[in-house]
Amino acid sequence: MNTKNNFFRMSLLIFAALLISFTSCRKDDDSTETPTVDYKKEMVNYMKANGMDLNEVLTAWIIKAHDVDSIGVNNFYIIDLRSSTDFNAGHIEGAHNTTLANIVTEAGNANGKPIVVACYTGQTAAHGHVALRLSGYSNCKILLFGMSSWNADFDHWTPNVGDVGTSSPNWSSTNTLADNVAFSEPTFTTSATTGQAILAERVQKMIGNGFQGVKNTDVLATPSNYFINNYWAESDVDHYGHIKEAHRIKEDLTLASGGFKFYDKDATVVTYCWTGQTSSAITAYLNILGYNAKSLKFGANGMIYSDLQHHKWSSSGNYTYVTSK
Repeated sequence: MNTKNNFFRMSLLIFAALLISFTSCRKDDDSTETPTVDYKKEMVNYMKANGMDLNEVLTAWIIKAHDVDSIGVNNFYIIDLRSSTDFNAGHIEGAHNTTLANIVTEAGNANGKPIVVACYTGQTAAHGHVALRLSGYSNCKILLFGMSSWNADFDHWTPNVGDVGTSSPNWSSTNTLADNVAFSEPTFTTSATTGQAILAERVQKMIGNGFQGVKNTDVLATPSNYFINNYWAESDVDHYGHIKEAHRIKEDLTLASGGFKFYDKDATVVTYCWTGQTSSAITAYLNILGYNAKSLKFGANGMIYSDLQHHKWSSSGNYTYVTSK
C-alpha cells in the first residue's frame, strides 16, 4: 500500500512540473504584450527624413507686402487669421478668413497655389506657418509684419514698439549671457504610432492651444521665472546687450545637431528675436517637441526700439484692400 501511495504522489509531482513548464512556454511563445513606442523618436526621425528640421522650416519663409502686391494677390492663396470682424472691415482681395486652429484644413483648399499666411503683426502667422510646413505644405510663407505692413488702417505695430528694455534694471548692456548646459529632453505620448501620424497629432495640439506669447514687461520684471533664449548672433548680443539671465541658443538649434537639448524642459521657455516673428515660429516648433514655450511679443522692437539699427518696424504700405458687406 505504501509503495502504491508513493508512486501516486510521485506521478502527481511529475505531472505538475510538466504542466508548469508547458504553461510557461506557451506564455513566452504567445505573448501579446505591446512593445513600448518611443513617440518622440518616431516623430523626430520622420521630421529629419522629410525636410522638416527647424532650419528648413525657417528657409525662405517670409514675404514682404511689396512682393505680394507686385507678383499679384491672385497668384497666392492668402489665409488671414484675424478676427472675422476685422477681416470684414478690410482684407487683401481674395483672402480666406479662418482661425489658427483650422489653418491646416483651410490650406487643403489651396489647390497648389503658394500660401501666404497673414495676421495682425506676423506673429500668430508664424505659428500657422510651422503648422503648415510640418503638414507637408512646403510652399508657404508669412506676410512680414502681418496686415500692419499692408495698409496703415491695419497698423498694430506702431503702438507696440518701445524701450521698456533699456529702462529696465533687468536689461544687461554687456554680453554676460548664461552658460548653456545640456538637459534631458521632454517626452510625450499620443494615440498615434507612426512618425507622420504622431506629428499630425502634435501639430493639431499646438494650433488648438492658440498663439503662445508673453509680454515683455512680464519677462523683464522677473527673468528668473523663465528659461530665456536670445535668438541673435553673438555680435548682436555684444552690441545691444540682452535680458539678464538669458542664454543664446541659435547656430546648433536643429534636430540634426541635437541643439534642443540646451533647453530646460521643466521651465517655461521664452524665445525672443527682433520682431517676435521668428521667435513665434521657434515657439510653435518647441511646443510640438514637447516643451512649454512662449514667444516674447514684438521682440527687440518692443524693448530697445530706439537703439535698433536693423530688423526695425518702420511704416505701413498703402496697398489696396476690400471689405466684406
